Amino acid sequence: MSSSTACRPATVAVLGMPNTGKSTLFNKLTGSHAHIGNWPGLTVDLMQASLELAGRNAQLIDLPGIYDLRGHSEDEAVVRRFLASTAIDVVVVVLNASQLDRQLRLALQVQELGLPAVVLLNMADEAKRFGVSINLPALGEHLGLPVLLVSAKYGRGLGEARQEIRKALAAGPLQPDHLTAQASLAAAQAPGSLAGAAPEPAEASPSLEQRLALVDGELPQRMAAILAATVQLPPQWRDRLTRRLDRVLLHPVLGLPLFFATMLLMFQGIYAIGVPVQGLLSSWLSQFGQGVLAPLLASWGLPAFLQGFLMEGLYQGIGTVSAFLPVIFLFFLAMGVVEDSGYLSRAAYLMDALMERLGLDGRSFVLCLMGFGCNVPAILGTRVMRSTGLRLLTMLVIPFSLCSARLNVFLFMAAAFFTPSQGALVIFGLYLMSFAAAILTALLFQGRFAAKEALVLELPPYRLPTPLQILTRAWAEVRHFWFWARRFIVIGVVAVWLLNNLPQGVPPASAQTLSGQLGVLLHPLLAPTGIDPNLTVALVFGFIAKEIVLGGLAVIYGQADTSLLGQAMAAQVSWPQAVSFMLFTLLYVPCLSTVAVIRSESKRLDFTLFTIGWSLVLAWTVSTVFFQFSRLVGWH
Repeated sequence: MSSSTACRPATVAVLGMPNTGKSTLFNKLTGSHAHIGNWPGLTVDLMQASLELAGRNAQLIDLPGIYDLRGHSEDEAVVRRFLASTAIDVVVVVLNASQLDRQLRLALQVQELGLPAVVLLNMADEAKRFGVSINLPALGEHLGLPVLLVSAKYGRGLGEARQEIRKALAAGPLQPDHLTAQASLAAAQAPGSLAGAAPEPAEASPSLEQRLALVDGELPQRMAAILAATVQLPPQWRDRLTRRLDRVLLHPVLGLPLFFATMLLMFQGIYAIGVPVQGLLSSWLSQFGQGVLAPLLASWGLPAFLQGFLMEGLYQGIGTVSAFLPVIFLFFLAMGVVEDSGYLSRAAYLMDALMERLGLDGRSFVLCLMGFGCNVPAILGTRVMRSTGLRLLTMLVIPFSLCSARLNVFLFMAAAFFTPSQGALVIFGLYLMSFAAAILTALLFQGRFAAKEALVLELPPYRLPTPLQILTRAWAEVRHFWFWARRFIVIGVVAVWLLNNLPQGVPPASAQTLSGQLGVLLHPLLAPTGIDPNLTVALVFGFIAKEIVLGGLAVIYGQADTSLLGQAMAAQVSWPQAVSFMLFTLLYVPCLSTVAVIRSESKRLDFTLFTIGWSLVLAWTVSTVFFQFSRLVGWH
């Protein structure tokens, strides 16, 4: 091993088809927290984490799930570009042990490229339960690669997997034929690939192209021969539980009502448990601020303006948002069960017929559900779609998904203006409104963004996620939320406090302050919606990030304790105004991060501006119609 090779970290790429447990394996091997989901095409970013193997520091890279190295989707192009441009020491090929009749193709393609590889047959527990028997030595001999059975979900076989990866790394750097194949891979793009036009073939490119073509041409016969010699399938599939559940949950009439009923029960449970916990945490943060921080700042002799900035601005704003983290944790906990169990894939299947009429497909529905956590990764998930029109239309509807940042605001508003039973219905109604906005948008613009791609959706068997898996997933989501939100929260609440307290010498949050002037300036535009100047200021800063809205309200009304803040708002705002504000917050311009990723993924400024403009028009229209109707029927 050369000194240069020994110095650089080893690169271990994890490659596999969607729904093989690739991300679960990644987490188990590295202790990192890639997003785990039991539906195809979830992993779109190149997740990476460091670990030590064979005495060397290694970077484990979780590549997007793909079906074919010569496919035309953006994910397949990303994988090809990575394999062509990166010095890879080992490729870990992850296959579903119970689906080798469909997944062996990818291992054969990697074998033909000549890259050093280890094949891991994941979900060994499912294969055994379904009656699938695999002759590992014979399969390894046919592939010319080490083959192991593992269960990433339960951590079985991972020690042996690490050992095989160490052996592959210890074998030394890539051989010249490996490097030639790797460098030529970029020239082996199939016509029409999303990766762009292929460069001029190098001298070795024709041989590589011939080798890949040979794999494609002889693949059915080779796979049949290998499977016949190494894999024994049961005469009848044994997964009776999945068949029984699907008779009910995929029923053409009862399926969708059952899904939405499940969602309603989930929100009721989150609300019943999370709101009291949030209240306790909020009260503790308020007591700590008043009993400890405020006297401490006073003892330091800081100017009153600076004390107000630190306590009323920074601490109260951040504390109010932090109090809702337990609710967000419960939300992701429940969504993790729905997603990892395989039920979310069924929802995509049930919705596919309706989504097709809207110019979308079942994947669009799943990505909208994924947007409930955060719109940004959901937008990135559109890369699995080959049709440009389908991708753009899906990007247009995803921002209407009620993300976790907006959920913070709605949970607070619902608790402040409604009883617990009414509040849960309000939250559920907002989720239904998010679906309605997406459906209306798709109906109006499907002709402008025509889709030309058929959906192939795999329904995995039902799986019971382990408690550790779900807890890890929920904690990772909350950590991710807070990591990305805190910078916006700090900037936002500081800006709101300054606007509320400048210029000095005028009453805070009065019409004479900068925030008051801004609210008055925009009031004529938002007056038909019932949104007052104070709420207008919160909406303006919500464009940066919806996480700021709640912290901004705490600063505007001068209350950190959520119960006191709710009382202060309820004294000045009617419940129809509150609902109108929630509707506007749900539908108007997504956060700046979402806008940025729409711009980068669509590569079109005109489409990005159109997305912003349409969301503003829809938010103003819906809020105005609701508020004016409430006045007409005398709800005020």
